[in-house]
Amino acid sequence: MSDSRNWFKTTPTSRKRNLLGSQRHGISIKINGKLMINFASNDYLGLATHTDITQAACNSISERGLGSGASRLISGDDPLIHQLEHELAEWKGFESCLLLGSGMLANLGLLQAVAGRHTHVFSDKLNHASLVDGVRLSGAQSHRFNHLDIEQLTTMLKKHPAKQRIIVSDGVFSMDGDCADLNRLMSLAKASDALLIIDDAHGTGTVGADGRGLTSTTGIAGNARLIEVGTLGKAFGSYGAFILGTSEMIEGLRQRMRTLIYSTALPAALPAAGLAALELIRQGAVVEKLHANLALFRELTAELPLMPSKTSIQPLLVGPDEDALAMAGKLRELGFFVPAIRPPTVPEGTARLRITLSAAHTYEEITQLSKALESLA
Repeated sequence: MSDSRNWFKTTPTSRKRNLLGSQRHGISIKINGKLMINFASNDYLGLATHTDITQAACNSISERGLGSGASRLISGDDPLIHQLEHELAEWKGFESCLLLGSGMLANLGLLQAVAGRHTHVFSDKLNHASLVDGVRLSGAQSHRFNHLDIEQLTTMLKKHPAKQRIIVSDGVFSMDGDCADLNRLMSLAKASDALLIIDDAHGTGTVGADGRGLTSTTGIAGNARLIEVGTLGKAFGSYGAFILGTSEMIEGLRQRMRTLIYSTALPAALPAAGLAALELIRQGAVVEKLHANLALFRELTAELPLMPSKTSIQPLLVGPDEDALAMAGKLRELGFFVPAIRPPTVPEGTARLRITLSAAHTYEEITQLSKALESLA
């Protein structure tokens, strides 16, 4: 009879995931006593350690305490949550917004609420795990199309007519840094009478001159067929997630979303930090600095085999797991934290260094990393 000690198969060393005890110091990170420049964080605007953000959270804790103590439907629904929902909807150009505990909770709950066994869901094969799992848990009929393959998606939609159909895609893809063609996806949604769900977690705060994200730059924000998911845990430097849509859709989710109904509400300190972050993003300086840093990095690394990406995610494709691990180790020795990303997070044979740019990086740090990459490539 099995016990817990031999329940799982042993993970090969080249695939083993490690939980590193790390401590942040601005844009630097300390791991096992070694301080390195962090080029792996999703803190794209450097707001997680910004004094305005941390002070807003501290002030909220002083006034309201830390934990919310209950779900939103009981007594955990702090007015700051409502204020942030209103301001996010206005900023992003949607009728309404719903705040959740995390992106994982948002996508799992959203897809379970809007899809069922009679629904057909059409998903990009490289969608985030939260979208993949949400479709599975919904019990919907699942159809996965090759990454960014609009022609294959078109064929699938013609082949599988149904009363309820939903197209699901990341906006900016987290491991490749490329973007879905939202205008073509919306055209298909209209032609096939389908909903369109876009997770723009990595585009919110980073894409577009004003940082409003991919749905804004493509002009589909606020469309009645569109449901958008975003996060406070990346460019906003805080924690939590939100869903944007029509007033009717958001009200329906309030009544049906299990991950909202049965989860403890976010502590008020987090929407307080989110409101402060939104104000800084609206001012524009941090978004402008991120774009300048990205342009600098692309210029300095023009000869390197970077994957095609115009976003803050700049992956360097390596291939074999062992080679990616070795390169990441050499970068650590040089003072840069850029961990190797390996299967099953990415497809077999596509292990890579996932380099992320932040507004908090300096010209000197970007230049030094570029030279280090050139010496190892």
